[in-house]
Amino acid sequence: MNDTVLSVRQESTRIWVAVTALGVSAFSIVTSELAPVGMLSLLAKDLNQTASGAGLVVTAYGWVAALAALLSGCIPAQISRKALLVALMTILALSCVAAAHASSMSALMYSRMVGAMAHGAFWALIGIVASQLVPAEKLGLATAVIFGGVSAASVLGVPLSSLIADMTGWRTAFMAIALIAFATACVLFWTLPPLSGARPLRLDVYVGILKNPMLLALFGATACIITAHFAAFTYLEPLLTQAQQVPASAISGLLLMAGLAGMLGNIVAGKLIDRHLKNLILLSLILSSAALAMLGIAMTAPLPLVFSGLLLAGWAAGIAIVFVGLQTWLLRSAGEAAQPASGVYVAIFNTAIGTGALVGGQALAIAGLQGMALLAAGVMASSIALIARLKPQ
Repeated sequence: MNDTVLSVRQESTRIWVAVTALGVSAFSIVTSELAPVGMLSLLAKDLNQTASGAGLVVTAYGWVAALAALLSGCIPAQISRKALLVALMTILALSCVAAAHASSMSALMYSRMVGAMAHGAFWALIGIVASQLVPAEKLGLATAVIFGGVSAASVLGVPLSSLIADMTGWRTAFMAIALIAFATACVLFWTLPPLSGARPLRLDVYVGILKNPMLLALFGATACIITAHFAAFTYLEPLLTQAQQVPASAISGLLLMAGLAGMLGNIVAGKLIDRHLKNLILLSLILSSAALAMLGIAMTAPLPLVFSGLLLAGWAAGIAIVFVGLQTWLLRSAGEAAQPASGVYVAIFNTAIGTGALVGGQALAIAGLQGMALLAAGVMASSIALIARLKPQ
């Protein structure tokens, strides 16, 4: 009896180590996608590009990842999902190594496109893998752990890669991301159990998904929220330094505060989202949009440093909860179509990242930092009405 209990506990521990490794994988993947945001000037100078030209490595990455997510439904069921996830993380690591050695803009773009394909396929699979690893009542917690990597990447991975780039060069930053990706591939190899693949998907499966009112509403809300978030997040540094007159030396500290807030948001989501899914998302959207709007409104009279940090933390914590909530809601609503629905979701998510960067840049050029921040907050807030009409399943 004792041996059986011990074996069950060891298996449970191994599963949660695997879930944690998936969270670290998410961190490395999203950091790889967004790292150029914090080092655009260095990339542009080294590769003889304008800042806007260098910024295309973020937009193009997001769009290629979106296409890969859509096509992931064609992956044969005979391919082990464990082997596939390990391979995808290894490909991401190799693409970052290639990026670190790129001598031209085209070489950098090609290497990142390879990583973007691995990125899209990984995110399309991760939702269904999480549901295979843990019981249904723990799905929200597992999703929170995995999406903790997204929050950490958004508010810690980007500034840390920027710091490494400033200290030792952008190539070293990409090598650091490659090391993390390869390490998580090794952990996944040792901890993931054999996972079966879904049956080959037919076109009518996707047609059915697009006819599902609940899924369409979640897709629409995701597109609005993520586009608005990244329209502002892409220009977070000028928003703080130019609009709020935050000293450059304080940026790292504020980003650390935001990172801790994002982690706290994921802890809250893991504890409450399985029981209070809709209300938690609504409250988090209100918090995020209000904090971002106040950062915009206050531009005419810069806020005290601590207050700016608290607003940034509220934005980060709220959006972290929203990320977890939308993914959990999608998995519950999709049922047996979870994998293709996740593919569509990831495609929309990554398209919104690239589109948000472009839209944010246009809004910045036309309306300035204040107008850009207020527009993003307004779009984010408008999604509250859409979420409020939905009924969790």
